[in-house]
Amino acid sequence: MVSGAGLTLWAVEEVVLRLKELLFPANADIAVLSVGVDIERERVDAQCTMAGAAFPGCGVCPTGVHSSYLRFLADVPSAGRSVVLQLRVRRFRRRNTKCPRRTFVEQIPGLTRKYGQRTERLRSTLTAVGLALVGRVGARLAAVLSMPISRSTVLRLVEALPEPEVSTARVVGVDEYATRKGRRYGTVLVDVETCRPIDLLPDREASSLAAWLAQRPGIEVVCRDRAPFFAEGAAAGAPQAVQVADRWHLWHNLSEAAERGPPAPPLPPSPRSCDPGTRAGARLRKEAVQFTLPTGHSFAERTRAKHATIHALLAAGHSKRSVARQLGMSQNTVQRFSRADRPEGLFSGRTGPPSSPSTSPTSTIAGPKGAPTHGSSGRRACPSATKAATSASAPTCTRSAPCRSR
Repeated sequence: MVSGAGLTLWAVEEVVLRLKELLFPANADIAVLSVGVDIERERVDAQCTMAGAAFPGCGVCPTGVHSSYLRFLADVPSAGRSVVLQLRVRRFRRRNTKCPRRTFVEQIPGLTRKYGQRTERLRSTLTAVGLALVGRVGARLAAVLSMPISRSTVLRLVEALPEPEVSTARVVGVDEYATRKGRRYGTVLVDVETCRPIDLLPDREASSLAAWLAQRPGIEVVCRDRAPFFAEGAAAGAPQAVQVADRWHLWHNLSEAAERGPPAPPLPPSPRSCDPGTRAGARLRKEAVQFTLPTGHSFAERTRAKHATIHALLAAGHSKRSVARQLGMSQNTVQRFSRADRPEGLFSGRTGPPSSPSTSPTSTIAGPKGAPTHGSSGRRACPSATKAATSASAPTCTRSAPCRSR
């Protein structure tokens, strides 16, 4: 016959055992003492039940317990509440006078670490959030998941990860990144086949790239933009590799060439226009550049629309200052549009043949001696944290920063 007190004790022990299995399924040497719950957080009192711990220096078991104290560790949330683990740990004593270290504190494998303020499972969860979203966005998501943390701590957790082992790359993408846009640039190298960054160089000099490539003779393809210093570095450091112009620059140069439209028509032959001192020659030269752009050209359509709007407002009685305020333009721009009877008079200098053969999008592959010249690279913003991604379907290097000012 079981008494009421014995039944109550058995029920409490059963509940504590269930809590231990629920909260610490991978740690057999922890005993849960109590659990406290309020609106925002849960507090779990626990202690270690190991008989002893090996000395970290030599592995010899200590002779006695020196003292104990409480550690307050943040743990993974439960039911939308943050969890604080109140863990009692012991400090052990070693009586060997030859050892310079006399005491040490026990650590629970898989749960605590020296000087840690979080459990290992919470640390791994926050590290995964940091790898996916980095600092500020990762901190906001962690706060929503009841794991409050600052963006600086997220970055520190990511930086504390060990460096991954990098295999020998066969296809390498070379591009530049900006540490200070317009001032200081470096070189990023990406394994095109795995779409992962390999290394960062502090500058974009040909000698630095050549030295890096010379240490890795297994590289077969160098995918780069058409900057001359990258061409020289690839030819000097990896003469056996094939140099490939990356896909982004080819599409970018093609779109720029299509945006400029057809070249300007030739000037009309006139003997009077050859004399720069005559007024008729100046008028003929001015009329020659006021040609009509093709319909559908983006700049031409915008100019025609602005010209029609400004002249309509002026014809309705609005002042030039009022037109400038309504359209968000400067008064000088409104003045220039108002003086032009036709929008074609505003197209001067907007079209023409390419200034150099570097903008031609037809060159795709060149060997070390015949590397294609550098083209207009456009301007794109640099992403954080030097984590470049590249398409694995073709040898491609993602554009991350402007090569140089135009």
